[in-house]
Amino acid sequence: MIRWLIGILFLVKVSSAGTSTVRWDSLELNEQTGVIAVVGDEGAVRIAAGEPDSNHTYAWVTFDAPNHRRDISGFSELTTSIKNHSTVSVDTMLWVCGTQGWSAVGDFAKLVPGEEREFRADLYELFPDKTPKINPADVDRLQIMVRGSTPDLDLEIGLIALKGEGGDLNIPPGKILVPELEEGMPSPGKRVIYRLAGEERSGIYSVLYLPPSWREGELYPVIVEYPGNIFLNAKCYSTGLPDQCVIGYGMTKGEGSILLSLPFVDRDADRIIESGFGNAEDTTAYAKAAIEEVVGRFGGDRDHMVLTGFSRGSIACGFIGLRDEEIAAFWKGIHGCQHYDGSRWRESTMEDAVLRAKRFQGKAIFQTDNDAEKYRPVVEATRPEVAWTWVNSGLGFHDTAMFLDDRPSTVKLREWYEELISSP
Repeated sequence: MIRWLIGILFLVKVSSAGTSTVRWDSLELNEQTGVIAVVGDEGAVRIAAGEPDSNHTYAWVTFDAPNHRRDISGFSELTTSIKNHSTVSVDTMLWVCGTQGWSAVGDFAKLVPGEEREFRADLYELFPDKTPKINPADVDRLQIMVRGSTPDLDLEIGLIALKGEGGDLNIPPGKILVPELEEGMPSPGKRVIYRLAGEERSGIYSVLYLPPSWREGELYPVIVEYPGNIFLNAKCYSTGLPDQCVIGYGMTKGEGSILLSLPFVDRDADRIIESGFGNAEDTTAYAKAAIEEVVGRFGGDRDHMVLTGFSRGSIACGFIGLRDEEIAAFWKGIHGCQHYDGSRWRESTMEDAVLRAKRFQGKAIFQTDNDAEKYRPVVEATRPEVAWTWVNSGLGFHDTAMFLDDRPSTVKLREWYEELISSP
């Protein structure tokens, strides 16, 4: 990965067409993965192919907002023109990313050779239930992204502009904000990148959150969470990294529990796997080691542990979390959202999921936005005393935004979790 810090200054101008148009100022050209970006006159950018990276399906360049936060809520959209000078068609995306979880809005198109197109990101785009996708007053970065490998990649990025008039943001009741991810030592109230002891230089990491009430020597319930698969189409933005896990924080509002967000890994490559389960045995072994460190170093209570995940991560609740008797013994409860083990995605067959389900020795399983009939064989394979709960979030989209407000399904999940960890 090439990582540069280059300041770009855009001059402000106002159109005479009635609605304001300004060029975004003070962007920083930051992360470049699989591409090389060259800044031209007055901030125009040219993107060429960089060092090939077989680990990534996508290549991208990231522009950071100043101090990773920018209020652009006074405008309705962010636009730029992109021209494809390559000799082949290029799947191209523009993303405007917030600081919270999966929050992003964007535009995408396959540009044929010689084609130029305006890309427009609607800053007030909504999920089907009218929940905002991002808070335009809290924007973290822009990304120009391409899918696949194009050796002669040559994209010309025009000036980045903010247009239109902002509106009222329909903030859902009880909306909570997940703390930003930081480097550094674990401490109360912080979400930090965490590497296992002795692996400080490893490319594999988890994300650890200690609640504000955390004190050394005391015991705390633990929520272990797996992220969704990398998924960057249909205006759904997921990197496949543990950085984007937000369910545990939504379940607890950040209070009282340790949160551990885990990666899918390949030990031989020493890397996190964004797509698929990685090496399943490596991923399982890493989970066991990370949990034991949380128990031994931070007071994780092994009698009060809940496993959760979204999409791929939800499938992993069985595929990884019940892979053998040792890891299955950790869980007092499981929560899954939008898919579950037995979905027939990748290696997760219903036949094997039924065998894994028999290993669950906990008390309860909660499902958000899943079909009870579809997973009936798994339910029937689970011990009869296990209590199952099924809810629909109403979000109507493949996302985790439903866990960051007070909608009925999430309130019920929080009550379920509190009752579970309070029981013997």
